[in-house]
Amino acid sequence: MDKSKLSQNLDPIISLFYRWEKEQGDTVFLRQPYGKEWKELTYAEAGQQARCLCTALHELGLKPGDHVGILSKNCYHWIITDLALMMGNFVSVPFYASLPAEQLKEVIELSDIKALFVGKLDEWGEKAQVVPDTLKVIRFPHYAGNALIEIGHEWDVLINKYAPLVGTPLPALDDLWTILFTSGTTGTPKGVMHTYRNPALVLRIEELTNFTGALQLKRKKWFSFLPLNHVAERIAVEANCLANGGSISFAESIDTFANNLQSVQPSFIFAVPRIWTKFYQAVTAKIPAPVLSVLFRIPLLGKVLKNYLRKAMGLSHIEIAGTGAAITPAYLKRWYQELGIHLVEAYGMTEVCGSICNGPQADAPSDAVGVAVPFCEVKIMEASEEILMRAPYQMTGYYRSPQKTAEVIQNGWIHSGDRGTIDEKGYVRVIGRVKDAFKTSKGQFIIPNPLEEHLAQNEYLEQVCVVGLGCSQPIALVNLSPSGWNSSKKIVQDSLQETLNSINQQLANYHRVSTIVIDKVIWSEANRLLTPTMKVRRAALDQSYGEEYERWHSAKEAVVWK
Repeated sequence: MDKSKLSQNLDPIISLFYRWEKEQGDTVFLRQPYGKEWKELTYAEAGQQARCLCTALHELGLKPGDHVGILSKNCYHWIITDLALMMGNFVSVPFYASLPAEQLKEVIELSDIKALFVGKLDEWGEKAQVVPDTLKVIRFPHYAGNALIEIGHEWDVLINKYAPLVGTPLPALDDLWTILFTSGTTGTPKGVMHTYRNPALVLRIEELTNFTGALQLKRKKWFSFLPLNHVAERIAVEANCLANGGSISFAESIDTFANNLQSVQPSFIFAVPRIWTKFYQAVTAKIPAPVLSVLFRIPLLGKVLKNYLRKAMGLSHIEIAGTGAAITPAYLKRWYQELGIHLVEAYGMTEVCGSICNGPQADAPSDAVGVAVPFCEVKIMEASEEILMRAPYQMTGYYRSPQKTAEVIQNGWIHSGDRGTIDEKGYVRVIGRVKDAFKTSKGQFIIPNPLEEHLAQNEYLEQVCVVGLGCSQPIALVNLSPSGWNSSKKIVQDSLQETLNSINQQLANYHRVSTIVIDKVIWSEANRLLTPTMKVRRAALDQSYGEEYERWHSAKEAVVWK
């Protein structure tokens, strides 16, 4: 592949917005639900607000290169803010809207922001106390059902007060575009720095290769609900939509998510495995998966049933169904394949704009995360089996942290922290985290991830974490799914016992899971047992429950209700 083509006539992604603003200003760009109604903004209307906002930021004293925070759930004001920041060559620093006050205080201090946009939030009270008085605050218009925010400048006042920015200013490709603070399973936030060149390169590679088909969609409808401060949503939804000149529709709330999705019937959606699992569990709670598999194979009935289910899920017109942020279990991919939906896995890190491998191929192995994106490289360290990655669009480093940068980037290669393999066809398989492996008191190393994937196939389980550092045998800590909590204790217990027997008969004695412990405490971001992207914090579970491991292992029953 000719790498010289990557940078030919390359422009920052804000240039794409300028194009559609000029060529199709009356085309709907953003769609925000308010109950049963949708507020729609055209490219011209979004551009007008973004341009006025950019002028307002300059008038408030901000200068190109200043860092500006965004604290809000997804909504059309989020996108307009991002456009304004790119127009003014500011550095966007978006935060997870769900951050507790203490963590918000930490990232505000680490990021050196000069201003903060505050918008659609579930809670505000304690967070307001950690926002410095010296920080310029701009608040989005209030969204019904969300926290009321009363500090700072009003959005509508600013865009009505100031004249719109004139022209089509472009930041330099090597100017800093954004700083993204990763949640991490260790709880230590790191500010990943990306220049304006990087998202442009992601799109250029797709333009040159049509690797995923993201620039060849027929209907050009995106649905956005994963946090926009996460690089995957920012690239897959915002950047790809700008490249296509399409529209982005949002979810109003968790309660309306399903109805919003059904209304939109998008052509592109990106979701984490937990969302795909919830769809799967909702269907199989009514019709068991084995029965569905039989019905799907009946010629006429199978087609009608598949069409009905896809429409009910809001996926009747889906062209690309992306999955990522955590490894998607093979059984889940196989089930969706039966339904007629190919889950395109995106494997990577925030440090490589979210994706270094993809599996768009129809025959991609269900247990693999795909092959390396064109112009990118993946290799395995022999000693540790760690996955190393290198991409034209990788980060320049961690903000104000050269030591952490040097630990992760060595000789140009990013050390992922994941363990994996690559087969002769280039398909990458992730088999766990390098630091997830633990040693039992018998001195045997346990790799938990394959065990977790097998256990997670049980319909009564929502979250699974195999632990046992210093214990005689590995044990599984679990959270029940809604169907688990709604079923009788005996039914759940018998099902989990059956799953346990099934997995253990394939394993050596030292590797067998001795006990499944049902934790009645729901793991969440709030109690620091899950990251904002729904990854389990294994170390946090060890810290909370480690003293109980041996007692649970020694319990008479194989299924323990904690």
